[in-house]
Amino acid sequence: MKQCKYPFFAAMVAMTIMSGPLWAQGTPQTISTTRVDVVQLATGYRASKINGSSVYNGDKDMIGTIDDLIVGPSDPLPYPVLSVGGFLGIGTHLVAVPLSSIQIVDKQVRLPGATKASLKALPEFKYAPD
Repeated sequence: MKQCKYPFFAAMVAMTIMSGPLWAQGTPQTISTTRVDVVQLATGYRASKINGSSVYNGDKDMIGTIDDLIVGPSDPLPYPVLSVGGFLGIGTHLVAVPLSSIQIVDKQVRLPGATKASLKALPEFKYAPD
């Protein structure tokens, strides 16, 4: 009979097989699922297409562009980060606004009631260091 080259490894495998299923330590986790209307969702707007979009107010004046979408650590809703003012990225003022304040009308992103001045008056958004 041929002797095993790695007896410790063979013993561990045998013990694992004979001991039954192994369970991860800790509290069992459950996943709650919600049915999503995937057909309707597919007609929505992808973040990759929204980033860089111009933002207009109710008077159809361009007031900024969407720089990014941010999801906070405690709030599952995304916040659009708007770039306001500046030229070629110099002198821009970044602000975060609630997603609920954004409207999409005729494939145009709108922030009703906003102006460049009112957005520049908001606290500046700064990205956290990586």
